[in-house]
Amino acid sequence: MAKEFVVGDDSGWKTNFDYEAWAKDKVFRVGDTLEFVVGDDSGWKTNFDYEAWAKDKVFRVGDTLVFNYKAPNHNVFKVNGTGFKECIKPTENEAPLSSGNDKIDLNISGNKWYICSVKNHCDLGMKLFITVSDESSAVHGITLSGSYQAFMAVIMAITAIAALST
Repeated sequence: MAKEFVVGDDSGWKTNFDYEAWAKDKVFRVGDTLEFVVGDDSGWKTNFDYEAWAKDKVFRVGDTLVFNYKAPNHNVFKVNGTGFKECIKPTENEAPLSSGNDKIDLNISGNKWYICSVKNHCDLGMKLFITVSDESSAVHGITLSGSYQAFMAVIMAITAIAALST
């Protein structure tokens, strides 16, 4: 989750405050977690290249996958590597996600595999493999550090003061 900073901490906004010193030990991130709509506008469907879709994306702990499709025509099962490769759905004891707007929170790093178990849909490309990175090893946005952080804190302060003045 994103960390929220109150600029100046308990001191609030005031003149003659050392905002550079205040910002020195803080890490500011732009864009902390993301929600990925699987297949983007195409959604979760047959005859789509989900490998190409996922190729340049960085998935991290805290992100969310959203599978959009027409229920009950499709579903989503989380499987292991063998289930993915051979399009084998889990045992009958496990129920698939089947709402047509399924959200999966990526809470643990590692490899993740998903398939559609309806008819031969998995064989027709309805399968997704991703690797989820630990939060500390990848950042979606920009991590700001050093003097640039202080500069940005001052810019944010000036912008906020200007907005309050109008």
